[in-house]
Amino acid sequence: MKIKEEKIRELITQIEVILEAIRLEESKFEDFLAHISPEYLKSARNLIHYSTFRTFDLRTTQKKLKNMGLTRFANAEGHLMSSLLKTRFILYSLVGDQPIVDTKAGLSIKNGKRLLTKHSKELLGYRSKGRRVRIMVTQPTQAAHDYQMVHDMVQHGMNCARINCAHDNPEVWEKIILNVKRASKTFGKKVKITMDLAGPKIRTGRIKPGPKVRKFRPERNETGNIVGPALLAFVPEIKEDSEPNTIPVALDWLKKLAPGDKLTLTDARNKLRKLKVIDIDDRRALAHCYETSYIRTGTIIRCQNQKLEDASVGELPPIEQAILLRTNDLLTITKTDIPGNPARFDDDGNLVERANISCQLPEVFDRIKEGETILFDDGKIEGRIETIFPDRFEVRITRAKEKGSKLKAEKGMNFPTTDLGISGLTAKDKIDLEFVAKHADVVNFSFVNSKEDVEELLTELQKWDAVNKLSIILKIETRFAFDNLIEIILTAMRVKYIGVMIARGDLAVETGWDTIGKVQEEILAICGAAHIPVVWATQVLESFAKKGLPSRAEITDATASLKAECVMLNKGPYINGVLQLLNKILSGMERFHEKNEAMLPKMEKL
Repeated sequence: MKIKEEKIRELITQIEVILEAIRLEESKFEDFLAHISPEYLKSARNLIHYSTFRTFDLRTTQKKLKNMGLTRFANAEGHLMSSLLKTRFILYSLVGDQPIVDTKAGLSIKNGKRLLTKHSKELLGYRSKGRRVRIMVTQPTQAAHDYQMVHDMVQHGMNCARINCAHDNPEVWEKIILNVKRASKTFGKKVKITMDLAGPKIRTGRIKPGPKVRKFRPERNETGNIVGPALLAFVPEIKEDSEPNTIPVALDWLKKLAPGDKLTLTDARNKLRKLKVIDIDDRRALAHCYETSYIRTGTIIRCQNQKLEDASVGELPPIEQAILLRTNDLLTITKTDIPGNPARFDDDGNLVERANISCQLPEVFDRIKEGETILFDDGKIEGRIETIFPDRFEVRITRAKEKGSKLKAEKGMNFPTTDLGISGLTAKDKIDLEFVAKHADVVNFSFVNSKEDVEELLTELQKWDAVNKLSIILKIETRFAFDNLIEIILTAMRVKYIGVMIARGDLAVETGWDTIGKVQEEILAICGAAHIPVVWATQVLESFAKKGLPSRAEITDATASLKAECVMLNKGPYINGVLQLLNKILSGMERFHEKNEAMLPKMEKL
């Protein structure tokens, strides 16, 4: 009996130590709390309590409390002080001491949940019937011109429409918004308009274009026999949206062709190739080819069965080049915007010229250091900065596919261990913000890394009289944003209403694939303590949206989004099918789901 009492008193001492640390920490924030919006004052205090609480390693305490049938604080982030005081009260009662009654008991479990529910409704709109988690859908360009697409999105459960300012222009954005509002009115719903500021995305520069040639290959079976011809389409000109099997020729020559005409050409490999016209209309002729052909700009086409002048193939778009990189290769990154080149070798396979590509954000050259990590194309290729020069730096490739990985232009570059000191707002963002402030309900703030970034955004919002009118979702996509998350949230709490988006794609690249699981759980916990709604984003049911069929892993991932208050879908041709499935999954699973309990080691920065 004495041993049991000693263990209980140890627990009481541990809780008293935690409570004293919380009181000391809260006293340090009194001046800061004076600037918090009244809407978030209780939430801000609770967040401070929780962040202090998590400076302790609580796993041993949790196990002891569990063995006694008491709370383990695993789901107490939204009402921490109340849980600590009630647990202390019970422990004192168990050893026969007069329990201490604290008049500042903090938020109750019920009131903590009410705050999160209220903030979610204000930020993300009303929930759909039978579903707590909202659905945000990224709008494609087509949504500006295809009302039926938007109509179906709203019908199938879209609560928030997301427009990415990195794409299209204000004219397209406004048409999308008008279609969303029209569909919302049709169904008697209020769909929130959220708009992403593009932010300072770091990308690879252009690559020297390849030859102006197109490859046509007949379909073959497993034994190499042809089972279907290659299909070519002769057209007067190639446009941006033209199919990849089009070949430009003069319109007057095209009009003289007839079904059954036999054509010949000598392709780029000096191979004689035969084609047969199978169908024609006013501005197109279709032809079959039964042998692999490489047709380039200027190729001469002859008609064998009627007297037609020879035709010359018009301008074909150049092939998009890529740089093939293997483990241990050296790649030069240039500061000047010059076209990149793949590595060049002589006839004996000796390296003549190293591969190079530019970086679209030259400011990074001022911050990088030798030995730091660099990632390309969502982390598919990894390297280490080896040598830095004033106009370039050299990267040793440390991870690529066994047969090499292709690096193309306009692919993302990440410096996960480098503090680049880049502001979250670019010149373009500041221009776009005027439109966002006038037309949107929520601004999704990309590349936020620090409280200074939040302060800059609030200053810009003041210019457009949008403070407390335009809500804010903070996109957490870097390790620095994660490390600074608590002060980022507390700074944003000066206004209403705010949320956090877990941008899992960039965040996984920045923090490491082995760490992203822990990171997203920590973000959920911190936001739970602040009663801030979370948007679960990036690649949710991505295969379904693009290809029409989900993977098993994607279904599990979609179910995991029940931990958040909103789940974001990216665009794709099958998006309405995705919406219907996700709506069914979320509605069906919510009655079985409660936020998972978690062990709570000491919170550490990455």
